[in-house]
Amino acid sequence: MDWMERLNGAIRYIEENLTEEIEYEKLGQIACCSAYHFQRMFAYLAGIPLSEYIRRRKMSLAAVDLQEDGAKVIDVAAKYGYSSPTAFNRAFQSVHGISPSSVKNEGTAIKSLPPLTIKIIVKGAEEMNYRIETKKAFRIIGTSFTLSREIERNFVEVPQMWQRAVLDGTIEKLISLMNQEPRGILGISACSDGEEWRYYIAVSSSDDVDDSLEESIIPGGMWAIFPGAGTGKSIQELERRIVTEWLPTSGYEFAEGPDIEVYFQPDPQNTTYEVWIPVKKKQA
Repeated sequence: MDWMERLNGAIRYIEENLTEEIEYEKLGQIACCSAYHFQRMFAYLAGIPLSEYIRRRKMSLAAVDLQEDGAKVIDVAAKYGYSSPTAFNRAFQSVHGISPSSVKNEGTAIKSLPPLTIKIIVKGAEEMNYRIETKKAFRIIGTSFTLSREIERNFVEVPQMWQRAVLDGTIEKLISLMNQEPRGILGISACSDGEEWRYYIAVSSSDDVDDSLEESIIPGGMWAIFPGAGTGKSIQELERRIVTEWLPTSGYEFAEGPDIEVYFQPDPQNTTYEVWIPVKKKQA
C-alpha cells in the first residue's frame, strides 16, 4: 500500500466512525506516521484543519438526520458525540448558519461537505533544494511549552511563545550559550505519540543551565533538510510544499522524531533558516 492509499485509508476510517470518538493516533497508525504529522499532512493537502473537517462532516450528516420525520435535536446531538445541546447548536450554526431546529422548515438552505478523496498532482514548476543527513544525538538548552493535540491551535500559540522569549531576554541569553551544531536558534516540535507534545525554543549547547532554562536530548536520526529565507509565513509555505510536492515522490516518508526549524538570524521578519523533517526510506 503506497503513501496516498494509506492517507485515503485514514480518511475512510474517519467516515466510518463519525458517530464515534475519532482518535488522531489511530489515524496516524493507518497512515504510518504520528498523529502530529498526519494532522500536518491533512491540513496542507485538504486545505482545512483535521478537526474542522471532522466537525463539518458530522454537521453535514446531522442536517440530513434532522430532516427525518420525528427526529429530535437532542438525539441527533448525542449521535454525533455532543453531550451538550448548546455545544451542538453552536457547532451546527457555525457550519450551516442556522439553528438545528430550523432545518425542518421547508426551503431552508443547508450546506453539505462530501467525504474527501485526496489526490496528488505534482506540477514541478519550482525546484526544491534539500539534503538528507543522518545526525547524532545532541543536547539542547532552552525553554519549552506544552502543545495542543490539535495543531491548528499551535499556529496561534507558538508565535506568542517566540514573542515572549524575545521580550523577556530568553533569545539573547540563548544566543550567548550556543556553542555546538546546529548553530542557530532552534524551534523544535517534539510530538511523539503516547507522550506530551512540547515545543522548544533552544540552542545546541554543552554549557550548564540555571533555573531559568531546561535541557533535553534530541535523539539521533535521519532528516530531510530544506533551506529557506524570509519570514514566518515563508516557512509555512516551505513546509506546505514539502508535504504536498516533495514527500509524495521523494522515496521517503515521515519517521519518528522531532521537527526542527533552525534560525540563523534572530530577526523573525528577515531570516535565513532550515526546516528539518524526520524521515526514513519508504517501504516497498
